[in-house]
Amino acid sequence: MNRATFQAWAALGADQGLLERVSYTRVPGVLPARLPVPEAARAAVSVCALAAAELAAARSGGPVPRVRVDDGAVATAFHSERFTRLDGRAGDGFAPLSRFWRTADGWVRTHANYPHHRDRLWAALGLPAGARVEAVAEALAGRRAAEVEDAVYEAGGLAVAVRDAATWAAGEQGALVARRPLVALERQAGAPAPVRRPAGAASPCAGTRVLDLTRVLAGPVATRTLALLGADVLRVDAPGLPESPGTHQDTGLGKRSTLLDLGRGADRRVLDELLAAADVVVTGYRPGALDRFGLAPEALAERRPGLVVARLSAWGAYGPWGGRRGFDSLVQAATGIALLEGDGEAPGALPAQALDHGTGYLVAAAVLRALTERRRQGGTWRVEASLAQTAHWLLHGTDHEPPAGEPAGPPYEAGPWLRERDTALGRLRHALSPVSYEGGPADWARPPGRWGADAPRWTA
Repeated sequence: MNRATFQAWAALGADQGLLERVSYTRVPGVLPARLPVPEAARAAVSVCALAAAELAAARSGGPVPRVRVDDGAVATAFHSERFTRLDGRAGDGFAPLSRFWRTADGWVRTHANYPHHRDRLWAALGLPAGARVEAVAEALAGRRAAEVEDAVYEAGGLAVAVRDAATWAAGEQGALVARRPLVALERQAGAPAPVRRPAGAASPCAGTRVLDLTRVLAGPVATRTLALLGADVLRVDAPGLPESPGTHQDTGLGKRSTLLDLGRGADRRVLDELLAAADVVVTGYRPGALDRFGLAPEALAERRPGLVVARLSAWGAYGPWGGRRGFDSLVQAATGIALLEGDGEAPGALPAQALDHGTGYLVAAAVLRALTERRRQGGTWRVEASLAQTAHWLLHGTDHEPPAGEPAGPPYEAGPWLRERDTALGRLRHALSPVSYEGGPADWARPPGRWGADAPRWTA
């Protein structure tokens, strides 16, 4: 059992004795990096699978099933967006303006995969719409990285100066992150919500209604995992913010997808009806963005006693960066990971979007633990997590560790962990979930449908 798994399970307030139920199949060569990415990924999946097994036992009254975590499954799942194919076609990768750029005093990382972020980057740099890579590079080359970070942020875009780990730790946001737990799981006041359990339900989340108010990538990974475990997951998006097709095909497994414009009174009333019958709400927008709609964690807990409310963000919902947007690549750049993974000449990146995927499995684990504790003691439960906290854990809370006697499998191949199925969209190839326990589900009950095409109601 690696140190990271003990830390993550302890952060969830769980029985440490249950860790003996977890075993591993080690696979050499997965997720190679200077930082201990394989250990962190393995730990995040381990606690998620164990939390699922614990909830299954709480519902059935039986013993906690054994959990086996396979490094091959973990590595494939952490690259799930890269492996997804629809009729043989890959989804979109990073856009041309999402990259590292030289500045007058170092480097800056931008994220411009979505058109509105790209447009705001051009505006912040004083460039016309449609400006090419060369023009952006020239505009950035004469500016200081911190100046670019501030200007793009003020314009509503996404850019961060590349820092080393010491500089990030010495700053106010880095210091606050270091003092926070990896995942916060807290019981708050309130009576338990009704627990729905269909007769004979085998899945730990069967009958659990999950309102998914998240976007790429950590939040959708968390809710995709809850869908695997039998939850009725309804993702809600705004009509004017379409998800990229590739991301939807990857993270929409097991879910339904609907569109609501919360600026319209009628759609707000529909959302209120959904909330009135929800068991779990997961939000993944920047802190404060949903507050005006009554979707702040405190407001949700007051409106729906017994609810499990999970909020995840890029930088944490506190401090000077608490209201900033962010993505995995930007958090890697700001916290020192990009420089550690670089070649000495230029910043680099982790072998996967490990902060997104790792945080997603940690959030799912916390929700599952909250559901278990709610069965035992009632109450309203709150989960808080951020990519920056996961980055701190990767930098300071995990170590490269020897196999410690677990059996090692053959060299890594993704093939055993990929599946193909016919869908309404076409022939879909996707990665299997690494979350597995004895008697648990092996695949999602339904493939992703068309984005936004489902009715805004619960299935049962």
